[in-house]
Amino acid sequence: MLRLISPPVVILLLLSGCRGPKAALEEGEWLPGGETTNTLLLGGNAFLRPAANLTPENEQDFYSGNSFFNQGWVEAPASTEKRDGLGPLFNARTCSGCHFRDGKAEPPEDGKAPFVGLLLRLSIPGEDGPEPDPVYGAQLQDQAIDDVPVEALPEILTTEIQGSYADGTSFSLLAPEYILHEPGYGDFHDELMVSPRIAPHMIGLGLLEAIEDSRLMDLADPDDADGDGISGRLQLHGDAQAIGRFGWKGEAVDVEEQSAGAFSGDMGLTSRLFEADDCTDAQTECHASMSGGEPEVEDHILDLVVLYSRAISVPVRRAADDPDVLRGKYVFGELGCGSCHVPSHTTGSAALPELEGQLIWPYTDLLLHDMGDGLADDRPVGEASGREWKTPPLWGLGLVDDVGGHTRFLHDGRARSLEEAILWHGGEAQASRDAFVALDARERTYLLGFLEDL
Repeated sequence: MLRLISPPVVILLLLSGCRGPKAALEEGEWLPGGETTNTLLLGGNAFLRPAANLTPENEQDFYSGNSFFNQGWVEAPASTEKRDGLGPLFNARTCSGCHFRDGKAEPPEDGKAPFVGLLLRLSIPGEDGPEPDPVYGAQLQDQAIDDVPVEALPEILTTEIQGSYADGTSFSLLAPEYILHEPGYGDFHDELMVSPRIAPHMIGLGLLEAIEDSRLMDLADPDDADGDGISGRLQLHGDAQAIGRFGWKGEAVDVEEQSAGAFSGDMGLTSRLFEADDCTDAQTECHASMSGGEPEVEDHILDLVVLYSRAISVPVRRAADDPDVLRGKYVFGELGCGSCHVPSHTTGSAALPELEGQLIWPYTDLLLHDMGDGLADDRPVGEASGREWKTPPLWGLGLVDDVGGHTRFLHDGRARSLEEAILWHGGEAQASRDAFVALDARERTYLLGFLEDL
């Protein structure tokens, strides 16, 4: 049940007997999306609401975009001309196939293909950095239209790793390995690099896009000049040095590029940004397939899907003023988690005026950080090394299970809980991870309770 927050009084840090210290309830933090926050719909549909302050015109377009986001694309030619052109190679037939109810995807329970919602990026070493595989391209597609061979059938094998907290409580982690079976176009390159990427939840994307460049530049500390062990770096693109904000390594600079890239790589659909199918010279059946138009995703459809993606609202906090949640917030700060998961920002100019000037609480700096060997994919992307990942926002984490029926986290979904996600942290986050391991059971419960309320 939605709890009404008491009058917004920011209290000083105070002790509460033997239960430990509490952090302050800060002005507006229970509305993580500012005036755009969804306060009407929680539970399984918590990620489906438009920004609360959308104009009637933009709200109408939001629901039109939702229609194209959810309805399936089909092979060309078809009578449904607005939605034909699927493939020839693809991973999903709909956007919502990867983002069910706009939530996070999860790895397949049996570890076998098809991997809907879990993508495998492909590359080989090149003179100026990684290049797409010459035969299989930049992304493995494990589905295809009729008469076109799929690229391969991936499988996940896991190894269990045992560990324990300082208080003796045991835990286990699952380390995944990705195997590619039955290659459809010949052997894979000897130096093939594979990087798994789970589809994230869709909330608040337009707000993240509207955080000012100057704010992210101020947060960046590539040489760790302040000596705190945290050296967040910007993912920069092209001559204009545009900042990458989307994708697990900041591959896309805005929601439009991210959306068009998903249409291209995930569904094999061309658009004004990606004008050709992801078919290599070796994939002759792919080249011979019928097109659904030039482009297959017409401009107005892309625009509607982009508006929809920008305007999905962030749900209200459910218990931001709960004393134990505030104790968890205090632990979060004491562990140094906020050094990368920066709590709040104020948005600047935005593609949608309704998103401008909002105080938001996403808990991210959108910067690249070295996360250690355990999470490394050994595949550089742009400015990101094979050990670096962009800090994901934490808002909405506590509703992932309600929306998607699972609690899988991190870039590949390996973590089966928020607890496991923390335990996988290394590199720049090693000290915070070790401090988490040193907590007693009650303090760990407080921290996890805080994260589950975000």
